[in-house]
Amino acid sequence: MPPAPGIPVNTIIHGDNVAVMSEWPNACIDLVVTSPPYDNLRTYGGHGWDFALVAKELARVVKPGGVIVWVVADATVKGSETLTSMRQAIHFKDVCGLNVHDTMIYKTNKPPQNGNRYEPCWEYMFVFSKGAPRVWNAQREASLHPGVRNTGGMRSADGTIKARTYNNQSGETKVRENIWYLPRSPHSDGHERHGHPATYPMELAKLHILSWSNEGDVVADPFAGSGTTCLAAKDCGRRWVGVEINTEYVAICNRRLGVALASVQAA
Repeated sequence: MPPAPGIPVNTIIHGDNVAVMSEWPNACIDLVVTSPPYDNLRTYGGHGWDFALVAKELARVVKPGGVIVWVVADATVKGSETLTSMRQAIHFKDVCGLNVHDTMIYKTNKPPQNGNRYEPCWEYMFVFSKGAPRVWNAQREASLHPGVRNTGGMRSADGTIKARTYNNQSGETKVRENIWYLPRSPHSDGHERHGHPATYPMELAKLHILSWSNEGDVVADPFAGSGTTCLAAKDCGRRWVGVEINTEYVAICNRRLGVALASVQAA
């Protein structure tokens, strides 16, 4: 396994993510799986962040062929969704020069909310890539109707329709679609959030890590939070590094990962 070039691995770094990443060399990270703060929906101990600087550093440290998975949603302010997530995706493409490789959806079992709109139950999982993804390990799910024959049509640019017949993927499983239903469930210690105000399921992180990286690759999370991405990377046989500015959350990460902050070492 080649060493990670000048970055600490298998550790949580306590600090500002832009300041920490600015010390890393170019093209040193294989995959980023992260979920930044959504608008002002949570306070996270009062710590702010600069999206443009974070995006710039992520685009710099990701290797050619590397992937950034950006899990986000939008607040509703004065009756209108902010569309912050869309602006971020456009920034990654137009300013940072990354590909919007896929716009995925993560559905979960969120609690009902009062209001005059249908219950929100999903978030974006933007998949940005520096060129074509270097790794693609297709993850599979149960096939509900294997081998069923379908008929339909494909409309061309001039409006004409070309008949099309195809079969569903055969077998007991099929390649997953880009909408994932991942219900929340308690973690091994019986507490879903571990004292953190916003978490995502372990399976979400693992599926992306298995999809876009290979064993031994370096997976980073600049908003480590409760450490879910880093723990998933550890379980999947990847090297990992998390950055977290909130001291309380660093302690949560280290407790879950079974590591000490003092153990930071360069590979």
